Amino acid sequence: MEARAEAKFVRVSPRKARLVVDQIRGRRAEEALQILQFTRKRIAGDVAKVLRSAIANATHQDEDVDVDQLFVVRAYVNDGPRLKRIRPAPMGRAYHYQRRLAHIAVHVSDRARPEPSVARVVGEPEPRPQAAAPAPPPAPRKPARKPPAAGKKPAAKKAPAKKAAAKKPAAKKKPASKPKAK
Repeated sequence: MEARAEAKFVRVSPRKARLVVDQIRGRRAEEALQILQFTRKRIAGDVAKVLRSAIANATHQDEDVDVDQLFVVRAYVNDGPRLKRIRPAPMGRAYHYQRRLAHIAVHVSDRARPEPSVARVVGEPEPRPQAAAPAPPPAPRKPARKPPAAGKKPAAKKAPAKKAAAKKPAAKKKPASKPKAK
């Protein structure tokens, strides 16, 4: 028996909400509530509220269900619509930004999901692993430098030879002007 609960149009970025939802997926419902209680994210309270609602939905569907045996079998966060906003900017311009919304869904069940390898039909042969593609040959390596022999000093590098400075042509002088006659 599986029950679900969903909170739509929650004012949080889906990326931030997924950080919290990933912590409770696959755990017992009671343990998941404990984790959410001590998680230091603003959205943890909303996720806990959705989880409690899913547990209440499970008890409403079947009164014989043991709440202590419920597992969070699926928990996911989807993108909601984006609210487009404008912020004033210098010189009469406008900066556009988006306020993101999220839809949070939690599914609880009275039995944990079996692993795919465990759910194999009895008597069916084991699946063969596929042959991997051959690895490319390794790239050629540069030869390693040899350390200097013991007792020898490394050769000093010669300073580069200075080039002769190119001579600039001398500036032409104006001929002296003749004094004017009075």
